[in-house]
Amino acid sequence: MVPANREMLVYCFDILVAHYNSQKSPPPAFEDAYFPLFVTWKKVVNGGEPRLRGCIGTLEARCLINGFKDYALTSFNVLTHFFPIFMPSKAPAYVFICNILQCSEDRRFPPIQAKELPYLECTVSILTDYETGLNYLDWEIGKHGIIIEFTDPDYNTRRSATYLPEVAAHEGWTKMEAIDSLMRKAGYNGTITETQRKRIRLTRYQSTLFTMHYSEYASYVKTTRGAAPTIAGVKPGN
Repeated sequence: MVPANREMLVYCFDILVAHYNSQKSPPPAFEDAYFPLFVTWKKVVNGGEPRLRGCIGTLEARCLINGFKDYALTSFNVLTHFFPIFMPSKAPAYVFICNILQCSEDRRFPPIQAKELPYLECTVSILTDYETGLNYLDWEIGKHGIIIEFTDPDYNTRRSATYLPEVAAHEGWTKMEAIDSLMRKAGYNGTITETQRKRIRLTRYQSTLFTMHYSEYASYVKTTRGAAPTIAGVKPGN
């Protein structure tokens, strides 16, 4: 098991800074391994509540170094193409394609500008311990992330979506509220009934995560490399 750690966050910031400076990023300072992973970016302005700026990941194990590099950039639509979608071996291939592609193209997340980097907060999540739930309530808030799969009775199509372990607790949801929200996220617009909830196939998982703000990244780089990072076109202190 390789837990999420500071060096992974440093690498994600390095990737973005290098991109905007048209430079090669420093090599990662963490051990490579194969795990499912997510990269989440939030923007913090004037000490306010961090707001989601981009989130993308995979529920299938892949190389951490390449995964963090790909998703750090893809979260911001920096790349002009999509990477392969990696799926849990026991899940059908269509399950999370829509969610991941929507994250890359979602108009709520326009391409990030270099001047925004100093306001960013990054979280990396490494997923572990996949288990099939006995029912849609067989999971713990704050401990488990959940994947739901169900058939949309209005269109006779399969739908699915996931929430990372921290989402339900952050939103203050009950288990049922989280499930109902996840059904909406999956694209279901009909009436949600208890009968439909009981037909859900639920997979639960756990994660380790680590969060770092750009200011912490800049301090770390200055301490370990002798100089704070600079971003082309952005004045120091912005």
